Amino acid sequence: MPITKSAKKALRQSARHRSLNNFRKNALKGVLKQVQRLVAQDKHEEAQKLLPDAYQAIDKAAKAGIIKQNNASRKKSGLTRLIAKITK
Repeated sequence: MPITKSAKKALRQSARHRSLNNFRKNALKGVLKQVQRLVAQDKHEEAQKLLPDAYQAIDKAAKAGIIKQNNASRKKSGLTRLIAKITK
């Protein structure tokens, strides 16, 4: 357990950051799984409509430092290619 006042504050901050990071990470995973599920079911219109939400979740995760920027770009590119493949 922290002893000093600053260590106690750091512990509170890290707990708050951890919960927010987990929330964003779970939101990211959830929307990616939703898109992939729709693609597997050949529901390309619904997957296309969900794409902006997926981009938003990916960008927020990258901005918060949960994933790196190149990882975010790779995820967005992969989703776009996946949806483009089933729409053809």
